[in-house]
Amino acid sequence: MASGLIALLDDVAGIAKLAATSIDDVAAAAGKAGSKAAGVVIDDAAVTPRYVIGLTPDRELPIIWQIARGSLRNKLLFLLPAALLLSAFAPWLLPPLLMAGGAFLCFEAAEKLLEALRGGHDVAEEALITHSSAELEQQKVSGAIRTDFILSGEIMAIALGTVATEPLWEQAVILVVVAILITAGVYGVVGLIVKMDDIGLHLAQRASAMARAVGRGLVHAMPVLMKILSVVGTAAMLWVGGGLIVHGLHEFHWDLIPGAIHAVAEGTAHALPAVGPAVDWVVNAVGSGIVGLIIGGVIVAILHLFKKH
Repeated sequence: MASGLIALLDDVAGIAKLAATSIDDVAAAAGKAGSKAAGVVIDDAAVTPRYVIGLTPDRELPIIWQIARGSLRNKLLFLLPAALLLSAFAPWLLPPLLMAGGAFLCFEAAEKLLEALRGGHDVAEEALITHSSAELEQQKVSGAIRTDFILSGEIMAIALGTVATEPLWEQAVILVVVAILITAGVYGVVGLIVKMDDIGLHLAQRASAMARAVGRGLVHAMPVLMKILSVVGTAAMLWVGGGLIVHGLHEFHWDLIPGAIHAVAEGTAHALPAVGPAVDWVVNAVGSGIVGLIIGGVIVAILHLFKKH
């Protein structure tokens, strides 16, 4: 009786240890998958605040909440099942799909750069001014969720590529964790960004001279922060998009470009051993960004050529 109880306890302990190990593995894999998608996440956080421009302060957080719910719905109801079906029945499609998604990110970044060089402005925003407040909100939410669907698709595809060798159930758990954490992180940061000027105004009205100084600093910092976010988001799109293409070329054993980037990164890291790993990462990122800029520029040029005809 006692030996049977001890054996049962040993089995329970073994199961608990296995479960704990599985949880640790899932957490580690989710962290790795999320970090791989960091560039798209940065761009998502940089893009979303523009959808609340022109709205009254009391409507900003409710609109962001609607967009966040739409984003989570995109990931869990549409993209997650599609990713699992792809992993189960057509895993060979993942590299070309990731390359296609990378090319789209490069195109988006190149378009942003072209608009910045031309000094362009958002015509769509001006067109929306003529609508009522409810219509304006609905159009902004719908537009943001459509944009999010593309970015979320990239996030889920990159995450899937990171865990494609794991069992299917583990892939599902990891993708759910990534979807929830990234959505919460992105829209939490977005909410903080869009309310920063309100926080600044509130502090600027306080009695404390220090609080007033901080408040004024926040208000003046907002336009600069938005520009920085835009630049970082564009750079991240080029880096991630180019990186997906470079990795895809390596997967198909077309190693001229990936090999050249790797050789330069390795040589530079050896030349600066004190900061070798950081230099290796920077050179790879810059190399991927240059590839992304070239690919995006070619796509933009082709599309603009077709528009003229």
